[in-house]
Amino acid sequence: MGTKGRFGRSLFGYRPRQVDEAIADREKGLKAAKGRLAGAERRVVERDAELDARRAELERGERRIRELDQVSARLAERVVAREVELREIRAELAHARERSDESLQALTALADELETVRRQARGQATRIRLRALREAAELTERIGELGRHPGEVREGLIESLQEAIERVGADSEQEEIPDLVGMIAAANGHVEREPGELFEGLVEVDVGPLSDFSQLVGFEDAAGGIGAMSEISVKRFKQGRATLAMRFKQPVELLRELEDRAPFVFKVRDRRSDRLVLDVGE
Repeated sequence: MGTKGRFGRSLFGYRPRQVDEAIADREKGLKAAKGRLAGAERRVVERDAELDARRAELERGERRIRELDQVSARLAERVVAREVELREIRAELAHARERSDESLQALTALADELETVRRQARGQATRIRLRALREAAELTERIGELGRHPGEVREGLIESLQEAIERVGADSEQEEIPDLVGMIAAANGHVEREPGELFEGLVEVDVGPLSDFSQLVGFEDAAGGIGAMSEISVKRFKQGRATLAMRFKQPVELLRELEDRAPFVFKVRDRRSDRLVLDVGE
């Protein structure tokens, strides 16, 4: 005879309702656990793939670092080589600078020597001219003494001129021969020498074109040697032309003096009582 259970069914014919519910809950839990396990497995696969990608990226980074190390080593070698070349170039430049300084000093010394020689030459030329004038005066005096004997005068004049030219012995003395002849002619009363135009007081002299400042200095020194000169100064020097202010304490044949003393040949373009314009020839 069957026994009814508490739930109205036989204990041998039916399961309790609580057991079914527990089994259903367990199955649900197993399914949920399986789902979570599958999700975890997917995440593990994704993490593995991500780790593989990170490992590959890390390897690429290490290769890049090695390449950059090699490049930096080559650049360091080049920098060292360039430093060596720069030191050599600096040494060569210093040596070249020393040589240029020595050359400049030598050129300066040579220029000073040339200036000294030029001044000495001007002084020598002046002394030669004075000597020629003194000899001309002596000839004039001799002509005056021998004026009563024309034939003897002519012969003595020729001989004296030859002796004077031989003693002077330079081209510049040959330039003085017309002056000697003029003085001789004046002594005999044949020709009267025309005096040059006289300048006095303040006179401006415009001269050019001058090649450089040293040529201006040479002209200023030459003009400063005029005996009647009391003051000389350079007012302007522009584009190769210079204007000099000259003050004379007494009348002077300025053009004649400049022609005798100037270190170059010039032509007179304009002539006034207080101004001269001179063009320097080539």
